[in-house]
Amino acid sequence: MNYLGVGISPGNVPVYHGTNPMVIERRVSIAELLLRCLICVLSVLTAILVGTDSQVKEIFSIQKKARFTDMKALVFLVVANGVAAAYSLVQVVRCVVSMVKGSVLVNKPLAWTIFSGDQAMAYLNVAAVGAAAQSAVFAKLGQTELQWMKICNMYGKFCNQVGEGISMAVLASVCMVLLSGISAFTLFRLCGVKKAKGNSGW
Repeated sequence: MNYLGVGISPGNVPVYHGTNPMVIERRVSIAELLLRCLICVLSVLTAILVGTDSQVKEIFSIQKKARFTDMKALVFLVVANGVAAAYSLVQVVRCVVSMVKGSVLVNKPLAWTIFSGDQAMAYLNVAAVGAAAQSAVFAKLGQTELQWMKICNMYGKFCNQVGEGISMAVLASVCMVLLSGISAFTLFRLCGVKKAKGNSGW
């Protein structure tokens, strides 16, 4: 007898049969697809906001132009988010094709590749955000001991747009960390399925 997922054992003890594994896999795949789309959008926004940022300031009749290439940390941020956007786009296509074909679970080598790629993208993006955030703090507050001036006092628009780009990159990093957890779940669950099948032969 089964009522709303709860069965009755011979000893009249309620037994919960759980959720269908395919339903769980479908939900995980949808969450993965949404996160990858979000990462792609946020990474593109970061690259555009920071990569197109510039401001011209006239100091004593001399024009000085601030660009993202003046700070290596910002160049690193743009490149890292460009790579993350391209990687996420490829993975979005893979997710869509997998869902259309109905093959939710991937094979073990592909799962390892996806897991490794997601981990690498997460580490790369977090490192880029950390470096850019540190440079942004120096630009905003300066460093009197090293005689570094507060350049945001002169290039306010430039700093504000960089701040917006870093904010987008932080959100993308959070999504990448969550996605790494999902890919780890998929990998280890796949390994568990293979192991269970192997043990069932005994």
